[in-house]
Order: sequence, then structure tokens, then C-alpha cells
Amino acid sequence: MKVIKRDCSEVDFDKAKISSAILKAMKNGSGIIKPKVAEDIANEIETEYADKDELSVSDIETIVFDKLISKKQRLTAKAYEGYRSIREFQRENENTIDTEITELLSGESDYWNNENSNKNPRLNTTQRDYLAGIVSKDASRRYILPPEIVQAHDDGLIHVHDLDYLIQYMNNCCLINLEDMLQNGTVISETMIEKPHSFSTACTVATQIIAQVASSQYGGQSISLAHLAPFVDISRQKIRKELNEEISLLGCARGAILEEDFDTVVEKRLKKEIEKGIQTIQYQITTLMTTNGQAPFITLFMYLNEAHNQREKDDLAILIEEELRQSYLGVKNEEGVYITPAFPKVIYVLQEDNIHEGDKYWYLTEMAAKCSMKRLTPDYISEKVMKEMKDGNCYPVMGCRSALTVWHDENDKPKFYGRFNTGVVTVSLPDIALSSGGDVDEFWRIFDERTELCHKALKIRHKRLRGTKSDVAPILWQHGAFARLKKGESIDQLLFGGYSTLSLGYAGLAECVKYMTGHYHCDEGIGEKFGLEVMQALNDKCSQWRAEENIDYSLYGTPLEATTEKFAKKLKERFGVIKGVTNRTYITNSYHIPVFINIDAFEKLRIEAKFQRLSPGGSISYIECPNMENNIPAVLEVIKFIYNNNMYAELNTKSDYCQKCGWDKEIKLIDEDGKLVWECPNCGNRDVRTMDITRRTCGYKGTARNGWNQGRLGDIHDRVPHLDDIEEE
Repeated sequence: MKVIKRDCSEVDFDKAKISSAILKAMKNGSGIIKPKVAEDIANEIETEYADKDELSVSDIETIVFDKLISKKQRLTAKAYEGYRSIREFQRENENTIDTEITELLSGESDYWNNENSNKNPRLNTTQRDYLAGIVSKDASRRYILPPEIVQAHDDGLIHVHDLDYLIQYMNNCCLINLEDMLQNGTVISETMIEKPHSFSTACTVATQIIAQVASSQYGGQSISLAHLAPFVDISRQKIRKELNEEISLLGCARGAILEEDFDTVVEKRLKKEIEKGIQTIQYQITTLMTTNGQAPFITLFMYLNEAHNQREKDDLAILIEEELRQSYLGVKNEEGVYITPAFPKVIYVLQEDNIHEGDKYWYLTEMAAKCSMKRLTPDYISEKVMKEMKDGNCYPVMGCRSALTVWHDENDKPKFYGRFNTGVVTVSLPDIALSSGGDVDEFWRIFDERTELCHKALKIRHKRLRGTKSDVAPILWQHGAFARLKKGESIDQLLFGGYSTLSLGYAGLAECVKYMTGHYHCDEGIGEKFGLEVMQALNDKCSQWRAEENIDYSLYGTPLEATTEKFAKKLKERFGVIKGVTNRTYITNSYHIPVFINIDAFEKLRIEAKFQRLSPGGSISYIECPNMENNIPAVLEVIKFIYNNNMYAELNTKSDYCQKCGWDKEIKLIDEDGKLVWECPNCGNRDVRTMDITRRTCGYKGTARNGWNQGRLGDIHDRVPHLDDIEEE
């Protein structure tokens, strides 16, 4: 006799399996084990159904249950039935996330091992965040998002970002109102924190705020060093008072000490406190682990003209100098060698009194240039260009690049700190182009359909936050990071009228234009013309939605970390390999000129500046550099060019160290049978766990230890330098 299993496969009847199942049920039921009853039932079934050719598993389970009842084994029958129901549930309702969870915890999945270059997937803390994310993505796919959005996301037509947090009532990125929290006090973990009485205490409080905010949202955050600058003079006055007391205790006459000498001692002690305070920020950020399974994604904004007066501006200059000094130094790795950390990201604002040789603060710009070439930081915002683009205002981006629009408070004053973004959905521009077959009219028809899909997904993200109570994240909504709402108060007032933003992301402008025109958008001809038309059309969509809904939609140049590979794979699956469009493992970020095109640094920045002006919700340009530490004057010329042309730009270089042999020059990506792997050119080491490799992922830094997928590695591998390699051998 054969037994038909649930998957329709056949196996020989084995009565031992029946008796074994009954014995287990006896143990879990009455607890009284009667082997003879189990054997009798198994034998009876074998005898009674000997003339049958087959029995199903379900039939056997029903027969066993009935025989247990007839033999007055009710508790065993109940346990047997319960076990059978559970197994049936498990078989028929196989959890949609089981496979993902198993792959994550196994540590063998390429996807999870390379999902985020700032998260170590081997850590329990990171895995816990990923596990929560798996649950959220599953819920999002099953009942939060409609089928057409899920399908478009799966097919790579659009990308709904951060599905792993959609189930919760969380915002994306923000500008922390650190000034309000430090000056007026805050509450952290139900503990009142009053205004600090020293610079070092202010730095400690700031790092605690950063950690709390990072655990209460899912995107990046930014703070301004200008908000810490007032505490420098508070410490200065405190030190003066303490020094006077010390002089008095020593029995010395205050008048016997020259004021100049007195001030020198004060400033010397103050310098030590500033050094310790900045070091606190640097090391706390690097070593903190948030509930997101990584160090806080934090940007430090350094803008001299944010100071309220000249004394404060000079103090801010001292803070900037110390931040640049410590950034240049780096942090020590496990071997005690100074390396480049991923965070904090640092932005240095270029302005009229720090951009020309001989300017009062030119020395800071020189320090910044040296630091950029060694540690890939800081990035640069031009006050001049940003004011042209942002109605006369200059302010930080949120984390990597997401930029707020200008918003005025009830006193008609522009306000930026305390505002936030609520989410991003990105459209794949190459897919629109390829789907159109090159027909321009069809392109614009599909363009309307795809952007409307993004719009629908963004509205769902926005609606998800409506009605959220301030209690879900007190540090954000009640204690000053964003607002000072009451307990139980809804955050809805902050979701409309332009206070917060929603981002329509775009990716692959280069490949889109190439397919439609035969040229890339850097040709300053038909390619550029079509590319600018696409950018303007995307902006028009945002303007239309904003006017209709009183929600501030804004166009965002998507970084695309892991998604660059996903989009590229889906394009190949749908359209095959098309040279210059789908023949690589990645697609180009936002409006960037493709990484493999040989172009001069100044030309690249000049051309991309045209597109940056049409990406108001966030964008960043970059140039790729060889080791330029021996030619800082050339770097400074690039920085001057950025000041006059680009709102926001950065300089990419390499920062590596092999722990096996001490190699501290570039560690190479090599192609081995179609797979890119890191290899130390000195000793052949390929174990990224013993190499400190920092690269610009896409606006922010990432590390090889935490991993990039093959798509992003392809992008990194193909990058050509935009400045001459003048490195001295």
C-alpha cells in the first residue's frame, strides 16, 4: 500500500510512523505513555486497509484520531489533533518571510551581506533591525501597498524606498533643531536635560540627541556646529571665573598677572576643552549603535555665516578647525592604525571670506582641501550658488543630500531646523525610455503613468503618518528635535503646508537620454536638451501635486545604493543587453554623467550644474580624484570652481589599509570570473574583514567590510579620474 503525501508524492506505508506519532501525542496529552495502544492502532490500520492501493496522509490522520477516541484515549486524541492542526497550518500557510529570515541568519546570502555599506550584517543588532524590516516589507507587500505598486516595485519600474520601515509611523530624514534643544532644554529617555553650562557638556548632550533621533527615524540627520558655538564662550567665561578663584586661593594678587598672560591661560584651557568636546562627538558617532543596526547617519554642517556675531563666528571657526583636524587624523582601527570612518559626514560651506587666498578664514579651506584628499571629507556647499537657488538662504541638507524647500513661519521668517522628509519613491527613467521603444510621444505617455505610480505610493507613505501621535517618538515631536507638541497631540500640522517634504526620486537619466537620442546628456546638444526637458517635466509633476494637495513634493536625485543593481538586472531581463544602456551591472545615479566617461573635472562640474538646479529636493555632484595630497593647490582650484558653479559637490578619492601587510595605498577591485572582489596588491589578501577600505558609495562613505553588491562595485570599478594623476611614486 502506498501513502500519498501532501505534495502528491508517494511513499510506502510504514506503520512504525503511526505508532511513533501516537506516542508523541500521548506524551504531550495525558502524559501516560501506552506503547501497546499505539502498536494496536498501527496494526489495525495496516490490517483493515491491506486491500487498499493507497491512503492519503489526511485519511490516516482521521483514522488514527477516531481509533484513539474509541479506545478512550481522549487527551491523547486531543493532543494528536492539535499537533495535526498546527502542522497543517504550517504546511498550508508557509510564512512568506521564512526564506528571507533563514538566508539572513545563515550569513551566506550575498544580498544581505551587501545590502548596506554602513551596516554589518553579521552583528546581532543589525540582524534584529533586518528581521523587523523583513516583517515590515511583508506587511507592506500584502496589505499596505496596492498590487499595482507592488508589481511596479518588483519589476523595477519604480522603487518604493525603505519598505522595511513602512509598517511603522516613522519619518525619513531631518535637520535637528539642536539650537532649541540646547538653549531651552530637552528630555531624553524621560530625563530632563537643562541648558548645558559648558561646551564639553553641550557636545555630550548633542551626541545623546543624535543617538535618540537616529533610533526614532530611518533616514539621515544633520546638525550645525553653529548651534554648539555659543557654548564656547560659556566655557570661556567659566574658565576665567575658575582661574580667578585659583589665583585667589594661591594668595596671589590678580593685578600682578598681566591680562595678556591671563587670557593666554584661559584660551589654552579652552582649547583643550574644545578638543575633548569635538573628540566626544567624533568617537561617540563612530562607536554608537542605534536601533537601526548601525552608527548614526549624521552630517555635521560647518557654516561660518550662521554665527550670530563676530565673537561667535570666531569661536565657530575654532570648532571647524578642530573638526577638520580630527577628521584628517581619522580614528583607530582594531590594529591601532588611523583609518577613515564612514561617519560623521561633514559639510563645509564656501563663502566670500574663506574662498580667496588672503581671506580671514582661507586657512580653514586649505585644511578642508587636505582633509578631503586624505579622508573623503568634507563635502562642499557654495553659499553663493545655494542662495541663488534657495531664495537667498543657505542651510544643510538632511544626512546625505535630501534638501528641504524654503518654508516661512508665522513671522515670515525662513525656518529649516526642526523640519523633515517623510519618504522617497524613485522612478526608473531608463525603463520609461526602453518601454517606449524610442517613440517620443509614447515616452511621455508612459512617463505620465510611471510618475503617477510614484505619486500614488508617496501618498500612501504620507497617509501612513497622518494621525500619528507625538508619543511615538517624544524626542522628535515633544522635546524639540522637530517640535514641542503636547503628549497625545497629532503630528498632522507638520505634514502639510510645506513644513515637511515628500521626495520624487529619479535614477538613470544618462541611460534614458542615451536610448532616446543616441547621446548622453553631457553632449551639450540634443542629449542635454532632452535630459533637461525630462528634469523639468519631473519638477512640473511635483509642482502640480503640491498645488493640488498642499503637500510639498520635491524632486530628488536618488543615491541608489543596492537598487542600482536591481534596476540594471530588471532592465536586462525585460529588454536584453543594449550597449550604453543596459550592458552594465548598474545604472547611473540621478543626473550624473556616467562614471566611465572621460571628462575634465571642471567640465563635469559645469555641465552637471545645469541639472543640479533642476533637482531642488536634493542632489550632489562629484569628481573622482587620484591621490592629490601632493598637489593641494590643484584641489583648491576645484573647490573655488565649486563655489562659483555648484550648490553641492564632493571630491572622491581612496582611503585604504590592509591589516595583513600594512599596505596603505589603493586596494584594487579585480574581476574574477565575472565577479568583482577586493585584493590587496601587496600581499594578495582578499578577506575584507581584515581590510579597511572606504569609498564614496553615492554621496556618503561606505566600507568594504560592510559590503557593496556587484552593481555598486561595478560602478566603483568603472570610475575614471577627472583630474590628472600627479601622485609621486
